[in-house]
Amino acid sequence: MKNWDVIIVGGGIIGLSLAIELRMQNAQVLVVERGEPGREASHAAAGMLAESETEDSSALRALASASASMYPEFVHEMQDESGIHCDLRDQGTLRFTSHAGHLLAEIGAPDSLRNEITEPEPALAPSSVPIMFIKERSVDPRALTSAALKVAKHRGVDISSGSQVLEVLLPLGETAGVRTDKTTYNAPIVVNCVGAWAGQFGPVRFPTRPVKGQMLCVVEGPVLRHVIRADDVYIVPRSDGRILVGSTGEEAGFDKRTDPDVIRRLHEAATHLIPPLGQSRILEAWAGLRPGTPDNLPILGPTAIPGYFAATGHFRDGILLAPITAHLMAKLIIGKNPDYDLSTFSPQRFRN
Repeated sequence: MKNWDVIIVGGGIIGLSLAIELRMQNAQVLVVERGEPGREASHAAAGMLAESETEDSSALRALASASASMYPEFVHEMQDESGIHCDLRDQGTLRFTSHAGHLLAEIGAPDSLRNEITEPEPALAPSSVPIMFIKERSVDPRALTSAALKVAKHRGVDISSGSQVLEVLLPLGETAGVRTDKTTYNAPIVVNCVGAWAGQFGPVRFPTRPVKGQMLCVVEGPVLRHVIRADDVYIVPRSDGRILVGSTGEEAGFDKRTDPDVIRRLHEAATHLIPPLGQSRILEAWAGLRPGTPDNLPILGPTAIPGYFAATGHFRDGILLAPITAHLMAKLIIGKNPDYDLSTFSPQRFRN
């Protein structure tokens, strides 16, 4: 049976990005995915690279800012090698809120983020006045994940789809691989990247939980340049004319069903800001499960079990944090010092 250097459990954007990074270090990598790679949280995300409004943690903001700065090169690499266009847009975000003072204080409103709005959206409701323009990007997560999967395969990453990991093998108290519902795979290092499902196997039960988000996609709507973000809804345009509208945050377990009333309310909230959206046609509605944690921070780094690592719990920021997570986790795994202090995100903060 083939042995690998690293087994990554989870084939979303985090797991695939890490696999690609490890292959650059000549590691033999296997990705084990319980379903189809890229079809869970990565598939459901809107793709806003909103580093200015990460959760209230200076450590997380530093990672978010670093990851956002990596995105143009990251996407160029994925697109160039895969031939898949990932729709990285940099027209920025128009931010609406009834809590302007709180938001400005929260993000610090540096000059690089807060700017005069020189090109407003013509389709905005006349009464809608955004409080700021934020220089941030958006990307199409489905295209990006498809590109990452193609790149991973091209670089020699092995992919096992439809295999659910049941346990991490620890014959002598150290990681030796995983057992799935079909077979076993051997490696001295295992990385848990399964998002909301991270606590369902392994010697360390990570306290991740699913946070449901419902969204819809409309077509035949107005041409929008900017991402539009308000307290109760966000609107994310794609270059092909699709417009995404989201999103909710629901504690509903692993239920991914959509609620027609919720979808209707989201559409109405978007129409309140952009009246022509009322004439748009709903192309698709879906729900995804974000991996939440008790402190709303990712779980990154080694566990107390030799050879067992975690890169999970990214909550709303999995797409945004993929490049920096891959970069830092790869360094940790091959025994190098990462560029950032990751102690805030250590899996061992939950050991009690």
